[in-house]
Amino acid sequence: MSGYPQRIICLTEETTETLYLLGQGHRIVGISGYTVRPPEAREKPKVCAFITAKFDKIEELKPDLVLAFSDLQADIVAELVRRGMNVATFNQRSLSEIFSMIGMLGGLVGCQQAAETLARELSDGLEKIKESASRFPRRVRVFFEEWPDPLISGIRWVEELVAIAGGDPIFPELANGKLAKDRIVHAAEVARRDPEVIFASWCGKKVKLATIQRRAGWEAISAVKENRIFEVKSTYILQPGPASITEGVRQLHAFLCGVHGLDVPTQLAPRHLPTAKARPA
Repeated sequence: MSGYPQRIICLTEETTETLYLLGQGHRIVGISGYTVRPPEAREKPKVCAFITAKFDKIEELKPDLVLAFSDLQADIVAELVRRGMNVATFNQRSLSEIFSMIGMLGGLVGCQQAAETLARELSDGLEKIKESASRFPRRVRVFFEEWPDPLISGIRWVEELVAIAGGDPIFPELANGKLAKDRIVHAAEVARRDPEVIFASWCGKKVKLATIQRRAGWEAISAVKENRIFEVKSTYILQPGPASITEGVRQLHAFLCGVHGLDVPTQLAPRHLPTAKARPA
């Protein structure tokens, strides 16, 4: 591996998880404090939150590569560059871009073939979910709530996973909005489009189902009337990496299987599905 980075800092979880899946976790010398996967990664020094970082600590770790994500970490990236560090910043917002990130990261660390194999395995998993969803008698209308106030609908990779899992997003025209402000919706419009299922994932905090149920005018929404509101924790769905296209989409699919009164194929069962009951659609 001569010539490839050996001391890597990951400022977000998806690159940490990807490197471990590529068998390169030993190269990671610093992580985000939000990292939870894999569990052994938590033993690494924690050097940042999401939009803040401990610059002196990062320097002490002497990384030869720092991996960052999106415009939200642009200020951190700028400071690290000013301090003379090599920084690679990814900006994946769709499934195809997630797969591209995996391939590029594999190239950066000299594991291109392993990255291609990983991407193929992950893609095959999505195809199995899609095949299972083809059993559904129909596709139900789905609202994915990414934030409660202001009300924000799902980003592109999330909406793509909802579709693969067997649902029809009710705001497809907003999915390409890269910034959260581009995906703000009005509660009255959500009610008008009448989702039959609501998935909620509030980044960094627990979803309060009662808050959703008690919104003015939402008592007539099918998902509210029929008790089909489900939380998917943000760590499984709001990070654009392997977790979303494995555990995240499996949770979405399992909930939708329940809505249709169908069993989840054993090989597609999620590992962390909360107990939830729903009336059939």
